[in-house]
Amino acid sequence: MKEKLRKFLVSLKRKPHMIPLVVLGIAFIIYSLRLTVISNTTARIQGPNMGLCGFVTMLFSMLGMVSFGRSFPHRKPVNKVMLCLTFLLMAAVIFADTQYIAAVTNAITREVDPIEVTASTSYITESVSMLKLHIGVVIAGLALTALLPVYSPLIKKINTNIAVAENKDMGAIDLAGDA
Repeated sequence: MKEKLRKFLVSLKRKPHMIPLVVLGIAFIIYSLRLTVISNTTARIQGPNMGLCGFVTMLFSMLGMVSFGRSFPHRKPVNKVMLCLTFLLMAAVIFADTQYIAAVTNAITREVDPIEVTASTSYITESVSMLKLHIGVVIAGLALTALLPVYSPLIKKINTNIAVAENKDMGAIDLAGDA
């Protein structure tokens, strides 16, 4: 177990940008696994641009992870254009999520024919809470990306050397070759 942890730390020291990529991947998985809830909410409320917001969130999440992967080429400096594109795509994801939450809130609280949340339509509030979680995880991934220059040197300072036992009791080794 210690050796597996050491190998994990060595790989993390070589590629510290994998931390925010994993967090953005978790955000994508959170959204993807609850896509049925989003679809049911969109079909029930049918607010303006709700389907477009769901589409933008899904598409830009995938494109953001691809552009993030292209931002850190192996043994080359950071591709700043792709990194900026990643931030723009994730900002669009956050914007689409907030617009979707606003459309759901508007449909629930409007004065004329509000959508009532009952036991059979509890997926509506579930979608709002999931989107708030998704926004939080995306923001955490972006913060980890922005703080990468801060914690990357700290990770590289972790000692991952293997302690090798010394043999002090060995006698002098004859290298002359007098056989």
